[in-house]
Amino acid sequence: MNIYDALDQLPNEKKLYFSWKHDIRFRRDIPKKSEEDFCREVNRKTLDGFVKWEKTTEYKQLLMLLLDSKIANDFEEIYQIVTNKAKEGDEKSIRLFLTLHKEIQSNAKLAAKTFEPVHDDDEQEEDGLLLD
Repeated sequence: MNIYDALDQLPNEKKLYFSWKHDIRFRRDIPKKSEEDFCREVNRKTLDGFVKWEKTTEYKQLLMLLLDSKIANDFEEIYQIVTNKAKEGDEKSIRLFLTLHKEIQSNAKLAAKTFEPVHDDDEQEEDGLLLD
């Protein structure tokens, strides 16, 4: 599950708050709303209820999903930096590159399992034989 799937399961106000607070939006050309504008949008006078919600397990789990996606982006940037330095012959970067390579291969195997087709036990396996 990613952050967008999780947010879709929330009541609209919580989804809007989390997205507003953590600047999750598709339209980057529109500036982020001010606190006052956001309160007007959700018909609230203050953010107190949302601040209280931030202390819940639900909010913390959403935050972990968000951080997981940010780490993936950071990992890509770090990979590019390490790769470039390793190509220049930097010994520490070469060792780090090899470590990253092993980690990426391990994670790629796990990711591949996510996209493997699920076989239903009720379905018959295809044996390649054609029936007339």
